[in-house]
Amino acid sequence: MAQKVADSGAGSGEWRGWRAATRAALYGEGGFYVRPEGPAAHFRTSVHASPLFAEAVARLLCRVDESLGRPERLDFVDMAAGRGELVTGVLAALPSEVAARTRAYAVELAARPETLAPGITWLPEPPETITGLLFANEWLDNVPVEIAEVDASGVPRLVLVGTDGGERLGNPVSGPAAEWLARWWPLPPEEGLRAEIGHPRDTAWAATVARLHRGLAVAADYAHTKAGRPPFGTLTAFREGRETSPVPDGSCDITSHVALDACEEAVGSAVARGRLLTQRAALHALGITGARPPLSLASTDPAAYVRALAAAGEAAELTASGGLGDFGWLVQRVGIPDPLAPPT
Repeated sequence: MAQKVADSGAGSGEWRGWRAATRAALYGEGGFYVRPEGPAAHFRTSVHASPLFAEAVARLLCRVDESLGRPERLDFVDMAAGRGELVTGVLAALPSEVAARTRAYAVELAARPETLAPGITWLPEPPETITGLLFANEWLDNVPVEIAEVDASGVPRLVLVGTDGGERLGNPVSGPAAEWLARWWPLPPEEGLRAEIGHPRDTAWAATVARLHRGLAVAADYAHTKAGRPPFGTLTAFREGRETSPVPDGSCDITSHVALDACEEAVGSAVARGRLLTQRAALHALGITGARPPLSLASTDPAAYVRALAAAGEAAELTASGGLGDFGWLVQRVGIPDPLAPPT
């Protein structure tokens, strides 16, 4: 809970909103996401958990390709690409004929890794026009947002943060931020309740999907919907593989879960048809189930059995309840049928 003050403003400049503080800590000079070691040194995403994830995304790209009629040029855009792990894995998993037509983009603010394959285009923002698949794995949770907290009078106020991570309350939430809270995360007048004000994420996602000419856009992330918003928010941080208190000094990842339902509505069905599902359901639709191989394989081909058993364990992690399987997937399509829909 933030230290309460009646109306602090920004004071001497030592205190600022979480959005500005997070932007500087993650993306400013020497920030967490622009340093050479990359985020994989601090936390593990689905991409790092198993190559099966990249294989599943490659399978999804192939389905999009089929729906597009196998165009001469097929785009794959890896949004918030880290050090290019996902795009590299997807290209390796594609059939050669599809790979030959695929134009791969890695979108990231950090410098291009020296080891990245020369055929991958490295960009600070997505290409203007995309025909294919745009995949944003754990991007939106790192789009900085303001934090609101209810004061002793029942009024939601902006939370201000110092360089050491200490907090105090600032001005009442107003304008578009207040409108977003009222629509997507209404806070009861109970002191200490908190929310992350997600409209910058809505704007970022809508602007990105607007570049999709035909194909599919997917946001895979920590998520919640209006029916189950956490009462005290989800702001947290990771450093060297461990969860820690968020301090906006560039030493750690600063993240909070995403209101994917708000992001979906921000795009609008007239632009792209969308739906929400869990990562577990999405990966099951792409053939990643975690089913154990038949025990008979152990006697007929022990090496194959061991490989299949290892793959089943990795698939189980990617689809686990209470873990990666509970991630939200926001799937929005333009001009194609839903490639994750059950066959009819």
